[in-house]
Amino acid sequence: MYRALSSMIRTTALRGAGMAVVATGLALAQAAPAQAAPPVTGIACTTDAAVNPTFTLEATDGYIQLPDGNTMYMWGYALGGGAFQHPGPVLCVNEGDNVTVILNNNGPYYINDNVSIMFPGQESVLANGVPVQPEFLGAAGALSSLTTSAPAGGSVTYTFKATHPGTYVYESGTKPQQQVRMGLFGALIVRPSGATTLVGAGRMYDRDDSAFDNSEQFATGGQTLSEEYMVLLSEIEPYQHQAAEAAMLAANNVASRFSFNLDDYHARYWLINGRGFPDSISDNYSPFLPDQPYGALARIHPYDAVNHPFPGAIRYLNVGSEEFPFHPHGQNGLVIGRDGSPLANAGGNDLSFEKFAINIGPGQTWDVLFSWKDAENYNESTNPVPVVIPQVNNQEFGMFYSGSPYLGKQGTLPPGASTLNTCGEYYIISHNHALYQITSWGVNLTGPITYVRVDPAMPNNCAP
Repeated sequence: MYRALSSMIRTTALRGAGMAVVATGLALAQAAPAQAAPPVTGIACTTDAAVNPTFTLEATDGYIQLPDGNTMYMWGYALGGGAFQHPGPVLCVNEGDNVTVILNNNGPYYINDNVSIMFPGQESVLANGVPVQPEFLGAAGALSSLTTSAPAGGSVTYTFKATHPGTYVYESGTKPQQQVRMGLFGALIVRPSGATTLVGAGRMYDRDDSAFDNSEQFATGGQTLSEEYMVLLSEIEPYQHQAAEAAMLAANNVASRFSFNLDDYHARYWLINGRGFPDSISDNYSPFLPDQPYGALARIHPYDAVNHPFPGAIRYLNVGSEEFPFHPHGQNGLVIGRDGSPLANAGGNDLSFEKFAINIGPGQTWDVLFSWKDAENYNESTNPVPVVIPQVNNQEFGMFYSGSPYLGKQGTLPPGASTLNTCGEYYIISHNHALYQITSWGVNLTGPITYVRVDPAMPNNCAP
C-alpha cells in the first residue's frame, strides 16, 4: 500500500504540492541474515542471536535516488557479502553483550585511503585486541584518523562491551569531514537487559517509565507491530559527492584524487533514514528503492489506559552538520534520554520533559516517547462531530481521506474520487521545522518529511 502511495505522490511532490510528518521504522539491512519477514514499519533490526554478537561490515559505494529525480553517488557500510545500502545497517544488541564488528575496506573508490568506524558512547573499544588510538601521517604528521583504521584492501576488528542501553551513532573516524558526509554512518541500538513486569512493552532504558508498546499482532500474517521507530537525519552537499564520483570514475588515473574545498560546503539535500519525501513513507525494502531500505512511516494505535497503555517510541539521530528541529504534529514528544543516557538525577528521579520540536544537534541522539489520544472520542451515533458537514459537491477529498471523519470508519466517496485509506485510519504529518531543510536542491516538500498513521483500536481490519 505504501509502495503505491509513494509512487503516486512523487509526481505531485515534484510539482510543489506536498505534505509533511515524522518517524521511521528500523529495518534489516538489504542482505541481512535470514529471519522472519520484516514488518512494513517498525523495528526489524540487523541482529546476531549469539550472546557475543558479531557483525561484518564492508566499506563500499553506490547510488541512491533523490525525490527531485537526481541520483547521488554515496559511500556506505554494507553487511559482509551484501549490496551497498544507505544508511548503514541498524545494529541492535543487548546490554551486556560483548560486541564484535569486523570492517573490511574493499571499496574501489578510496584509492589508498583508510577507513574506520567510531562508536561514540561505547567504552573501552579495542581494535585488533588493543585500545583504539588516533592515527597520524608519519611520526609527527597531521592527524589522519580519530581511531584505528583499516588500509585499502585490509580489515580491522573492533570489540566493546555494550554497557549502557540507548541510541547511538556509529560512523567513520577517518577524514570524517569527507567520509561521514559521503555516507559512512549508521545507527547502533543497545537494548536494556533488566527484567520488567510490563506485559506487552519494550523499554528504551532500564526503567519502566521508558516503556513503549511492543504487543500488537496483525490478524493477517502474524507479524508483530512494535511501535518503535527511527528518525536518522542527514544531509548531502552534491558537489562534494560529484568530486568523489569523478575520482572514482577516473580511478585508473593515478593522479586522480578526491578533492573538494570544504570552505565551499553547502548542503542542498536533507534526508530521513536515507530517503526524502515522498519516498520516506514507502515500505521498508521497497523494490524501487533497492539501496535505501528504511522507510520512515510511523504506525500507532490510540492510547488507551486499559487496552493500549504504552506509548510509541522514536529514536532520533543527527549525522548532519547543523541542528534539525524535528516535530511530529498531533502530540508533543516526551524526551526521556539523550546520547544514550536516561534523563534522571543521581537519585533516579525522572527528569523527562515534553518538547514541541525535537532539536537534535550534530552528532546527538534523542530518545522520545509519543502517543495519540482520542481526546474528543467522537462517535457518529453517540458523540458526533459538532459541525455541519458540507455537501459532497462543496468538499475536497484528499488521497488519505476515508470518506468519514470518524476513526475506523469509511464513507462513500463521490464518483471519480480515489483514496489510499485502507481502514479508516488517520494520517498526521511530521517533518523538520527548519523549512529550508525540507527541500531537495530547491524543490519544496521533498526532504525529511513523513507521517504518523493512527490505526483504529485493535482488533481491526487493517492490513499489515
